Amino acid sequence: MDAYRTPDERFDGLSGWPYAPRYALQDGLRMHYVEEGAGDPILLLHGEPTWGFLYRSLIPVLAGAGRVVVPDLFGFGRSDKPVDQAAYSYDMHARSIERFALGLDLRELTIVVHDWGGPIGLRFAVTHPERVARLVILNTGVGVGAPSEPWLRFRALVREVGAGFTASRLVQVACVSPLDDEAVRGYDAPFPVGEAKAGALAFPELVPTEPDHPSAAAMLEVSDALSRWERPALVLFSDSDRVFSPAHAERMAAHIPGALPAEIVSGAGHFLQEDKGEEIARRIARFVA
Repeated sequence: MDAYRTPDERFDGLSGWPYAPRYALQDGLRMHYVEEGAGDPILLLHGEPTWGFLYRSLIPVLAGAGRVVVPDLFGFGRSDKPVDQAAYSYDMHARSIERFALGLDLRELTIVVHDWGGPIGLRFAVTHPERVARLVILNTGVGVGAPSEPWLRFRALVREVGAGFTASRLVQVACVSPLDDEAVRGYDAPFPVGEAKAGALAFPELVPTEPDHPSAAAMLEVSDALSRWERPALVLFSDSDRVFSPAHAERMAAHIPGALPAEIVSGAGHFLQEDKGEEIARRIARFVA
């Protein structure tokens, strides 16, 4: 498979990201991850258009609570990036994270999911419940149906700008607080050229907006399985996300039998890890404990 590999120097000296890169090999492609701490594993999964860098404020706190494992999805971060947009699908991402987690033999696992990390990570959880002790669900959803107007505007924007999009701008418009220069550099680092952006361009097209969408059947299976999930789950959303509102959080918590009442973080947008990273980390650490 023809894939782009972002040059290492793009990531040199990133503030708040001192972690040595590690790689897992899958069918000739490298999946990047970092690992910190010891104990039962805590798997942090990102979404669109971010990478493990999104969790940089959480890793030091959570590393005191367990073995923190943070992979980059294929097409993002320091992971290899197939250049053909058709290479990306919900199944592809789910299989790659499944292979990654099984390859590391992760057990007694806490899975922390956000954005597209939700459908991907929650699919692993319901497929391998014997390995998963608890869930932490941040601003995400799993299902099929008509999307909101803000999300439709986002998809239209990505379609319009194509390979000209800038990741940091997409992150910034969904945050309450301004990104500093180092955060901008971190989010833009994986995408120095247009051919690196196929994975990010593909994600909006993978959202199942109608029942016959290729992602729909698997999404519905995950949602159905979550309605029987009785192990602990923390649903932690923000108050200022134009797509995933506090009402979404309440519905998610009500849908999962093992979930605590939904918690809402004040003063945060979609990327609540940017706006309130340390607060979120402390809440997750308490939940894990």
